[in-house]
Amino acid sequence: MKSVALSMLLAGSAAAFAPQQAATSSSAASSLDAMPDRLWDSMVDKNERSKAIPFLPRAAKLDGTMVGDFGFDPFYLSSIPKNWAGFIQPPQWEETDGIDTLYWMREAELKHGRVAMLAWTGWVAADGGLGPVPLRFPGAMYSVENIPTSYEAHNILVDQGSMTFLLLAVAFVEFCTSGVLVEVSKGENDREAGDFMLDPLQILKGKSKEEVDDWKLKELQNGRLAMMAFAGIATQSALSDATHAFPYI
Repeated sequence: MKSVALSMLLAGSAAAFAPQQAATSSSAASSLDAMPDRLWDSMVDKNERSKAIPFLPRAAKLDGTMVGDFGFDPFYLSSIPKNWAGFIQPPQWEETDGIDTLYWMREAELKHGRVAMLAWTGWVAADGGLGPVPLRFPGAMYSVENIPTSYEAHNILVDQGSMTFLLLAVAFVEFCTSGVLVEVSKGENDREAGDFMLDPLQILKGKSKEEVDDWKLKELQNGRLAMMAFAGIATQSALSDATHAFPYI
């Protein structure tokens, strides 16, 4: 009698638990199905490793087709899904196709690289590092007596008012050149990022695509080096009073 009662009790317990487990499994499956797709899945190529950082998956946009693409994007910034056209023209004005992150970043990289190449050359030249005498604009206000070093130039020229003119000149250039980005965002222009068709010496005229790409790669690599070089020279110059002047040691 006791055996029968115990069997019935165990059978009842098993029957009570079985539906609950099934319900739990079904609920878990439904929750997983309802979860949105992870943004990470669209930002990386899980089947390929980064050439620059082999222990990380390749950024989805860096497939090696763009000149200067070595796969270096450890934070996957190039894969951020964002329309950058709003920085040029408010989206309320008109609907556009937009500008994707990779295009915007290449445009910015080229612009910063070009400015850095000019900035490093100008910093060193004004301190006399590229010749027997410092290269300065004519006039007493730009002389070594008034501006001893490039490190001290910024604050002095702000007080003089020269930097205000420079700010306005740069703003005018930026305003004019941003027009082509509006055309790109509207799909009216298929120009490559950073290409302003500026080749006064006709260096690229008659060149093959391979030769043109080689020149573009040289510009990119020199620009990247110049950005690091300018950061280095500005930092080194600021270390102490003794490092303000060339050779900054």
